[in-house]
Amino acid sequence: MSYWWLILGMTAITFLMRYSLFAWPNLRFPPVVRQGLHYVPTAVLTAIVVPGMLLPDGEHWQVSFQNAYLLAGLAAIAIAAFSRNLLATIGGGLVVFFLLRWAMGQI
Repeated sequence: MSYWWLILGMTAITFLMRYSLFAWPNLRFPPVVRQGLHYVPTAVLTAIVVPGMLLPDGEHWQVSFQNAYLLAGLAAIAIAAFSRNLLATIGGGLVVFFLLRWAMGQI
């Protein structure tokens, strides 16, 4: 039964956080908060992607040239820096990843 209380609590907190923006539409954040919120998408994306690149099996660090995830991630970062195009970054990263996996005999 404690799981149900946990789920209901998380539901209530999520609802209240999202509803508060509709309940008080004139709410304005201070400049410091707005500046901090500017970095949230980058931080969240980094927190999701980097562990997948450095821990491809989910347990052990693999920082080597045999890690196709790491090499393709670095290639995607380079493509993003030069092209500034989201589609080119995703497509180029996928192409590099699958070519590396094929070249390393992992496919």
